[in-house]
Amino acid sequence: MTKRIRLANLPTKIEKLDRLSHELGKNIYIKRDDQTGIEISGNKIRKLEFSVGEALENNCDYLITCGGIQSNHARATAAVAAKLGLGSYLVLRGDEKEEAEGNLFLDKMLGANIRFVTSEEYKNHRTKIMEGIRIQLEEEGYKGYIIPEGASNAIGSLGYVNAMDEILKQEKELGIKFDSIVVTVGSGGTYAGLYYGNYIRDNPAKIYGFNICDSREHFQEIVGDLLGDIATYTGKEIPVDKKTIDIIDGYPGLGYALSQTEEIQFIHFFAKLEGIILDPVYTGKAMYGLVNEIKRGSFDKHENILFIHTGGLFGWNSDQRGLLK
Repeated sequence: MTKRIRLANLPTKIEKLDRLSHELGKNIYIKRDDQTGIEISGNKIRKLEFSVGEALENNCDYLITCGGIQSNHARATAAVAAKLGLGSYLVLRGDEKEEAEGNLFLDKMLGANIRFVTSEEYKNHRTKIMEGIRIQLEEEGYKGYIIPEGASNAIGSLGYVNAMDEILKQEKELGIKFDSIVVTVGSGGTYAGLYYGNYIRDNPAKIYGFNICDSREHFQEIVGDLLGDIATYTGKEIPVDKKTIDIIDGYPGLGYALSQTEEIQFIHFFAKLEGIILDPVYTGKAMYGLVNEIKRGSFDKHENILFIHTGGLFGWNSDQRGLLK
């Protein structure tokens, strides 16, 4: 297996959401993967520990990746590159004229090279664009390593296979058994790693994902394929029926990184209730979805629920702040 490099502050703590638990009549806990670091905060760094490990094994000196203009993954990649003395090149979906705030500001602070592309270019040609950058860098004497969106490929997903082992160890330390684990799904790698780790450890918890873009069926396909690919690194195949992959649809709202007033108001409510700030792109929508599904009775069979806080604090922009009342 590829050598993992150690970058994140691990293990991340698990804490009970006492007031939310009381309000909903469930034991709801949160795993603070938003605290894996500062510049490298969030879930992406667990995946980058493996992806960048492979890059270094292959003597690469440039990291190339992609994402939205406020991508947490792109910012984390730029930070890792700077920390390790590597170059970084980011392909970002958005307008170069946008105000450099949040993650985009930090990308520039960290010295990343940035290519801005349209939504159409990103959707249909991002892989080709990144390959073109790799070839360009090669002509300049560099060796580039391409990391897909969210580091959500087989090797990146190993980060959350490891995270599942971390959770199982913490269960014993805390004297708790989680019967469900909930995570946001934006590219599929975090969910796939948790699902795979849960299965190979024969753990009875259900892994639920709330998609914040696209559809349930879209991510069932992506996760199903990732679960097969992970086995090429671990040597352990698991049976997968894609229809049984528990993606709960209905909460993308207006779409990726687009916020509705009720979502922002929920994040505000949650922050005042628990002293924890969610982000508007990922965890805000997922926790909003979880609370609504608990109220609807979808989690009646579960008592101890663990929510993975995947970070994203830097992703707030002026449009979303403007919805806060």
